[in-house]
Amino acid sequence: MKKKNLPLVWVLGTGGTISSWGSPRLTFFEYGVAGQKLDVHQNLARIPEVNEFARVKAEHVWMTGSGGLGPTRWLELSKKINGLFEKDPDISGIVVTHGTSSMEETAYWLNLTVKSEKPVVVTGTMRPPSAMGTDSDNNLLGSIILAGSKEAHGMGVTVMLNDEINAAREVTKQNSYRIQTFGTRELGFLGYLDSDLKPMFYREPIRKHTHQTEFDISALQDLPKVYIVYAYEGADDLVVKALIEAKAPGIVIAGMGAGGAGGQIQQEALIEASKQGTIVVSSTRAGSGRVIRTSRHREAGWVAADNLSPHKARILLQLGLTKTHDPEELQRMFDTY
Repeated sequence: MKKKNLPLVWVLGTGGTISSWGSPRLTFFEYGVAGQKLDVHQNLARIPEVNEFARVKAEHVWMTGSGGLGPTRWLELSKKINGLFEKDPDISGIVVTHGTSSMEETAYWLNLTVKSEKPVVVTGTMRPPSAMGTDSDNNLLGSIILAGSKEAHGMGVTVMLNDEINAAREVTKQNSYRIQTFGTRELGFLGYLDSDLKPMFYREPIRKHTHQTEFDISALQDLPKVYIVYAYEGADDLVVKALIEAKAPGIVIAGMGAGGAGGQIQQEALIEASKQGTIVVSSTRAGSGRVIRTSRHREAGWVAADNLSPHKARILLQLGLTKTHDPEELQRMFDTY
């Protein structure tokens, strides 16, 4: 394929392990101690083969690890991506390099706020580029190929590592160190990008995403505060009472089993929070499975998170609260996205 006919792919760097450099090569987890960093241009210089597959433009937006983004930077990132798509219709897709620990959160955020059907692929690495057996080069190359492909159009935001393509809504990080950490539990990933370097999809996301959503973040500067409260044996009401006192707009309960509170004391505090105007969303700490909205949820004015993890339910509630505080309308959103 001639260079001018290759897809145009933007790569936006935000930091994380893929931007870290340690020494010696057996430094797999204390690489941050060295303090050396690679920007996205240096990452790309390691894979000159990418020029066979795409015309690549790049910008290093931030140099931060997981936990360093949050709502303000999420808003900036979505606006930047939407701006790039609006300014240049020739762009085929965008890749975001990111720390792996919170990658699934940023990916789901983008899945709800990017206003294009063109591919946005989030990637990173479990081993820094300086380490033996690093997965950084393969993940970045594969993500650029995926972002430039016609096959990824309309698939929403995806997460691409370890030759596997996962949907942003369902993907989770499942191991603290293994390079095969990302997966979609019982629902399964969307497809592969194997040694032939061709994206192969076998299923597609059903829930509405990207350009299909109702969320317009163009004028937002921040998001409503939503907190996650963990349910466990012997849980008391201390944390929930503090959130009531702080007039927290929203609480997501990482509930036991099918979304239950950690005992009667915590349950009563959460019911009181609802009475005081805080929206409560019931999710599960189980790692997979649904939370169904029961009659008790309806009576308390709670919303059920369906199969969203607590941290993804928090993101949807933050966006939902920019539009409404009606539990029924918020439940519709959780049933839609």
